[in-house]
Amino acid sequence: MKTLAPLSLLLAVPLSLCAAPAALQEAVVAKVAAEYPSLEAIYHDLHAHPELSFMEVRTAGIVAAELRALGYDVTEKVGNTGVVGVLRNGPGPTVMIRADMDALPIKEDTGLAYASTAIVKDLTGKDQPAMHACAHDSHVTGLIGTARTLAALRAHWSGTVMLVAQPAEEIGAGARAMLTDGLFTHFPTPDYVLGLHVGGDMAAGQLATLEGPSYANVDSIDILVRGVGGHGARPHSTRDPIVLAAEIITGLQTIVSRELKPGTPAVVTIGAIHGGTKRNIIPAEVRLELTLRSYSEEVANHLMASIRRIAENTARAAGIPENLLPVVTVMEERTPLTYNDPALTRRVGAALRAWFPPERFDTVEAATYGEDFSQYGRTTHRVPITIFWVGGSDPTKVAESRRSGQLLPSNHSAFWAPVPESTLKTSVVAMSAAALDLLAKK
Repeated sequence: MKTLAPLSLLLAVPLSLCAAPAALQEAVVAKVAAEYPSLEAIYHDLHAHPELSFMEVRTAGIVAAELRALGYDVTEKVGNTGVVGVLRNGPGPTVMIRADMDALPIKEDTGLAYASTAIVKDLTGKDQPAMHACAHDSHVTGLIGTARTLAALRAHWSGTVMLVAQPAEEIGAGARAMLTDGLFTHFPTPDYVLGLHVGGDMAAGQLATLEGPSYANVDSIDILVRGVGGHGARPHSTRDPIVLAAEIITGLQTIVSRELKPGTPAVVTIGAIHGGTKRNIIPAEVRLELTLRSYSEEVANHLMASIRRIAENTARAAGIPENLLPVVTVMEERTPLTYNDPALTRRVGAALRAWFPPERFDTVEAATYGEDFSQYGRTTHRVPITIFWVGGSDPTKVAESRRSGQLLPSNHSAFWAPVPESTLKTSVVAMSAAALDLLAKK
């Protein structure tokens, strides 16, 4: 007869485990419970010391040292600051597990004892406040916890584990950089790629999987709105780019609402406006920074064409000469849609449901967030990939938010940080369960 893990261990995790090999359950739960104090310390340290995209030198060093101590073959500086750790354990498939490392240029306002007060350099050398507002510190800590669990439980699996600490997810460039640097050629080509993301819109310890499209295409566009500057007291002698930029912004709001078929998922967001130096000077130019989200090539191209049309023709209507029409620039290569392989996602979902009760699972829809995790499934190898969700917010606050309609801080908010214990323990147990299923001895 199967027995569950001792109650004391379950309470220490804290999570309820359902039917799965009892000995393996007990071993994983015991390992996670034993490692948690150390993992929490690592998490606090990473949270207090965030690093921006392609600047994750300290974070990468922590990951590399941890993996080496566990017996993984470690390679650093893959794709700039990426780390790859490989643990071979007999015949079987290769399972890659990815965690992203970079923080965001946000000044933290959580009030936590371990909150970031860091001012760090970005890629241009500019000083920026930095914060782990998208839970990548949780992801890295979870990767280390999973590495420890799998190394300790080698008797229960066979194959190869490839752990990847990836830089620069927030600018959509890290996965591509690691692949270009030989991730699937200089290292074992994975049979499966797994990832997870901690989210603020789910209660800490909750889980969700989704087959098929899961994250959107992301395009980044800049618009340089040009005019004729002059004195603020003589607007008639100028062509005011600030007024023109405002008209363009208003026009852009009609693309999704009036040009796309109702129900078509798409987003056009103007996230930044830069223009002017003084209240009585009409500037010569204004810069707009946009992010676009879509679920098809056709819609993505429609959004970009409409932005160009609206920007240029609004300028013409304002009397801007042809040589000063707005300059619309696609800033970087598209971060493509993330497609969770259905068969792999069903298998991982079944494995998770063997470890967690039904009430621990939420139903989710495809998000308009972007994720360069998608790149791992788009190489010529066509490796099956899946990324699942782990909740990170205080369950009481989530319940109150759903009751009252009051918004909670979410990812990319200066006020959001995961609840550490339930988030990290769930992340490590869930990822370990998924990997152990894929690497189960035949």
